[in-house]
Amino acid sequence: MSTQTGPALDTPSRGHEIVAGPKGVPLLGNLPQFGKNPLAFFELLRGHGDMVRWRFGRKRCVFIADPECVGELLTETEGTFDQPSLGVAFRAVMGNGIIVARGREWRRKRTLVQPSVRPKQVKSYAATMASSAVDLADTWSDGQRVNIKREMAALTQKIAVRTIFGVDTPADSEAMGRAMDVAQLEIGKEFAGIGALLPDWVPTPGRARIRKAAAVIDAEVGRVVARHRDGETERPDLLSRLLTAVDESGTRLSDEEIRDETVTLYIGGHETTSSTLVWAWYLLSRNPRVRDALTEELDRVLGDREPGFDDYARLTYAQAVVKETLRLYPTIWLITGVAKEGATIGGLPMAEGTRVWTSQWATHRDERWFPEPEEFRPERWDATGGDEIAEYAWFPFGGGPRVCIGTRFAMVEAVLILAVLARRFDLDVDPGTVGPVPSLTLQPDRDVLATVRAR
Repeated sequence: MSTQTGPALDTPSRGHEIVAGPKGVPLLGNLPQFGKNPLAFFELLRGHGDMVRWRFGRKRCVFIADPECVGELLTETEGTFDQPSLGVAFRAVMGNGIIVARGREWRRKRTLVQPSVRPKQVKSYAATMASSAVDLADTWSDGQRVNIKREMAALTQKIAVRTIFGVDTPADSEAMGRAMDVAQLEIGKEFAGIGALLPDWVPTPGRARIRKAAAVIDAEVGRVVARHRDGETERPDLLSRLLTAVDESGTRLSDEEIRDETVTLYIGGHETTSSTLVWAWYLLSRNPRVRDALTEELDRVLGDREPGFDDYARLTYAQAVVKETLRLYPTIWLITGVAKEGATIGGLPMAEGTRVWTSQWATHRDERWFPEPEEFRPERWDATGGDEIAEYAWFPFGGGPRVCIGTRFAMVEAVLILAVLARRFDLDVDPGTVGPVPSLTLQPDRDVLATVRAR
């Protein structure tokens, strides 16, 4: 695979124009269509064109699908586009962390948080990732029935608790996990439903549930933060690094900021990787050729030993499996920004206040950028013989200045877990289609059950 720094080679000429999308209804606009199935709605918009006008309630919106335009939106965030308000449910969970913060505040927080997930630090967490996966593998046996969704969630929770909090007690992960399950569901419901149009002060049952879940998250994080403050000052976990980080003025993150960034890292290190792995097992089970190619690489590179950080670079096919999984089932499935004065996309002016949307789901499944887009084909990512892929045709972690800071953590974690488990076992997922549910991340719509087959 080669990722260009400009437009795709040998692609047809594309003139940029904003076309009308599907007709909406009074007051609600296209919200009913969007709320019924956001992924299908974005594909519908893509079918209208690369720049499509629609309405989210009474708000002016433009949907973009062309990678050139996607790149403009991502690289101009913090410039001519601003972060939108993402609703009561989202703010209750995420607070004002680096995903939500704007301008100078965002730049300060990113400077403080970024060192915690640099390559050197990710390397130090790799042993925990692999050993946690080995612990799980040791509990599996040939012919055993497992719930992959539950197993991957428990595993990535364990890794998150160990690497972020530096603790290893079940209560830490279980309480956070239950609260995050509620948060995932309620954020998705509010974002795609009528709750997205209601003022913040309007009480709803969903908002009550999300606030209760957020209170649990606050309590759990607060308890662990207090434990860190009262204990050793030099510890290798992410939370300890956040507690000791200082900005240019010598100021540290406040307790509220620590809470927000810790939750952000927890979601990045647990929720996104967990769902990616579930989708990977699902796709591998339905594509025996790909599964055989993966196990061939694992046998060749690892032999009888477990993987370590240095193996990540050697496991190129395993990386391709993860990338192709993220193409078909991107955990982050939409990005949106609000146009500031003077904003443009594709050379066309965007009126101030226009909300510009793009969806990884829609662009990743566009046959112009990915031949046979519905096919699970990791070979398209091969460095020498793969497809020519335009920059920003694949953007599961976003891009530009606000690219996900946990990208390398998530990729290394997913590849090492896959390597540990797939070296020992095949997972035969039960027949039947598993559909995606667009909540905070893209989750399977049901439990994914499988039979463990020892290799």
